[in-house]
Amino acid sequence: MDKQIKKKFWTLKRIATYGGGAALVIFIAYQLIFADRRSKLVIEKEKITISEVKRGEFKEFIPQTGTVEPARTVFLDAIEGGNIKRIVRESGAVLKKGDVILELTNLNRELSVLQQEASFNESINRARETKLNIMRNDLEQRQTLALIDNQLQILEPQYRRQKQLFEKKLISRQDFEKTEADYKYNVERKRITYEVYRNDSIDRIRQLKAVSKSEQQMTLSLDGVSKILDNLLIRSPIDGQLSTPHWEIGQAVSTAQRLGQVDIIGSFKVRVPIDELYLPKISVGLPSTTDFAGKTYRLVITYIYPTIQNGRFEVDMNFDGETPQGIRRGQSLRMRIELGQASEELLLPVGGFYKDTGGNWVFVLDGDDKAVKRDIKLGRKNSENFEVLEGLKPGDRVITSSYENFGNNEVLILK
Repeated sequence: MDKQIKKKFWTLKRIATYGGGAALVIFIAYQLIFADRRSKLVIEKEKITISEVKRGEFKEFIPQTGTVEPARTVFLDAIEGGNIKRIVRESGAVLKKGDVILELTNLNRELSVLQQEASFNESINRARETKLNIMRNDLEQRQTLALIDNQLQILEPQYRRQKQLFEKKLISRQDFEKTEADYKYNVERKRITYEVYRNDSIDRIRQLKAVSKSEQQMTLSLDGVSKILDNLLIRSPIDGQLSTPHWEIGQAVSTAQRLGQVDIIGSFKVRVPIDELYLPKISVGLPSTTDFAGKTYRLVITYIYPTIQNGRFEVDMNFDGETPQGIRRGQSLRMRIELGQASEELLLPVGGFYKDTGGNWVFVLDGDDKAVKRDIKLGRKNSENFEVLEGLKPGDRVITSSYENFGNNEVLILK
């Protein structure tokens, strides 16, 4: 008798079918729940710049370009106008204080000076004559008093003797009265003459002071007039090097015209224009550095010019310590002006990424073959580094080159 054979439910085919379906469901569930669905972009690792986040000293400074100038310059301005008569020193000459540079001629001015000198000399002579007359009057009054005293020296003893003789009736009344009249006349004459002399002496003292003061002032004026012609000689006011435009014999020079300048040799400063946005942060005493001939030199801001032109203001800087050898007036130097004290901060090197992200996010390497977008927060900036406030830690590697070709992708695959 035949035996019925039961058909198996879990056949190999059915197991394979159900297993494949289950695997497909599991794969789809994994993709939906765990898989990375962020947009990706494959880039070449050689075409990007990768920088490491480190802790270090942060100095807030601004790069500027300054121009070398002499530390002290004295300008040569014509005090008197005229024409160039003689050129004694040419531009570039090294001068000592008082050396003649130019000689001018001005015939009208010279004639005017001669007339003024003659007028002052005449006034001085009149003042001196007045003094002589005052002194002569004083001498005459003294002589008159001396003559009266001499008369009294004779008449007084004679008057006393005759008075005694008259009282004893040894001489006539007529002789006594004549002697008495002469004596009393000279006594009164002396009193009057002395009173006049005393009053005149007070007035003479006042007149002599006034005349002497006037003479002194006229003498000073005469000296001043005499020195006017000295202004036709252009002299060096200090020791230094002469810088002038080209001159020609006979060239006209007007009053107050700038003829050149004299610079102190070997001493320099740097004139630096700075954007007005930095004005609140700039103060006298701020340090700066510059590199010249492979060596770094320090400078200090010594003066801030008050005017702003074309959105910029200027400062003067003096070298703090050694001055570079070989620098020349007009040479340009790249300056780094420090805006504050150095501090220990987390630093991210400056790069082209900032233009594309505004410093709000960067691509941080996750291993060696992938970079992931990460939000960050940056603070201050100098020409080398950004100050990192949030989002990064020491040792993080960041793509700091331009993100222009990365689009809106969130993950970069590095190959």
